[in-house]
Amino acid sequence: MDSDRTTDGLGYQFADNFMVTNEVKAQFDKDGFIILRNLLDGEELATLKSALEQDQGLANHNYGRDDGEGRQTKTTLWNYPGDDITGIIGRSEKVAGTMEKLLGGEVYHYHAKVIMKEPFTGGAHIWHQDYGYWYLNGNLFPDMGTVWIAVDRADRTNGCLKILPGSHQAGRIDHVKVGDQACADLERVNQLAKVCPLTYVQLDPGDALFFHCNLLHRSDQNSSPNRRWAFLVCYNRASNDPVYKHHHPNYTPLQKVSNAKIKECGVKTDTTGKHFFGGPKEELAMDILSQEK
Repeated sequence: MDSDRTTDGLGYQFADNFMVTNEVKAQFDKDGFIILRNLLDGEELATLKSALEQDQGLANHNYGRDDGEGRQTKTTLWNYPGDDITGIIGRSEKVAGTMEKLLGGEVYHYHAKVIMKEPFTGGAHIWHQDYGYWYLNGNLFPDMGTVWIAVDRADRTNGCLKILPGSHQAGRIDHVKVGDQACADLERVNQLAKVCPLTYVQLDPGDALFFHCNLLHRSDQNSSPNRRWAFLVCYNRASNDPVYKHHHPNYTPLQKVSNAKIKECGVKTDTTGKHFFGGPKEELAMDILSQEK
């Protein structure tokens, strides 16, 4: 399975007057994603990048996942947004508010994470749907989505996301455990790729991909000399409160803030109350998949 398709030239240019119109919502419903270019402007991105690079939480709480291809992914994940720069971005109208309009109702912060694909060593994420994990956590409906914000340039050379546009309409696909990850049924993935052509999500720093939890995606290893960091915020509809207690939060009201608060926040990191995730050993979905294997 290969393709020359990219998202170059696609997406909406973010501006203060950006709105999720009927057209934007229809595209999200059809394709399973939209791209907002320059969601974070230069100043906001520089603040986020500086904060992440000096954040002891990232250094102290990162974990690896065996990618089944000889390397490990490197991620730091936390459950509650807090008041630092990552929390303010995740609570902002242009991030959380946009996702509410795309998903059709109030959302809450399910978790956030930084995925760190370092030069020459960054691991792969195999084909999966986020709902392949989250369904097993007791979320009854796929009323969930992720905002994937590029901290560094992401392209084919350093392991950008690969997606199958429209594949979310196929519903949840069976997943099996591969390494420390949940892998979608590859026979079904290959069949879907014939009608949902593989597309590389190439993003400049500050660009963001908003995508549905059933959109099939993966990313390759980073064998390039260029770092590929990304900041992700995952949301669940308030009406979709998980029926199982697990390692991510039940419904917790999200205190949204204006976009202006991002610049007011400054380079500030605070790990207080974030509740960092300890990796696959704490994950309900991986426990279930291990038992099924």
